[in-house]
Amino acid sequence: MPAGGHIEGFEVSLHRALTERILLGGAPRGIAILNGTLAAAMGLGLQQWIAGLLLWLAGHSLAVFAAKRDPDFAPVVVRHLRQKAYLSC
Repeated sequence: MPAGGHIEGFEVSLHRALTERILLGGAPRGIAILNGTLAAAMGLGLQQWIAGLLLWLAGHSLAVFAAKRDPDFAPVVVRHLRQKAYLSC
């Protein structure tokens, strides 16, 4: 084995898209789709388009803020809510 730790022929380059989270407008894809669907339902279905626009703006802004801090925040929140009583003191 060479001193550098690399064996010839056992390296492969990975594309960045294979290792990073899928974001839509800076927010996680699933949360952005859910937020847009809820805002569209409020804006178009209930005919409250200003409230729907405000809901979308607030929800997307919060999701982008959380994704900047941790792109995997959604699975972490779900896991926290599921195991809340398990780690209580």
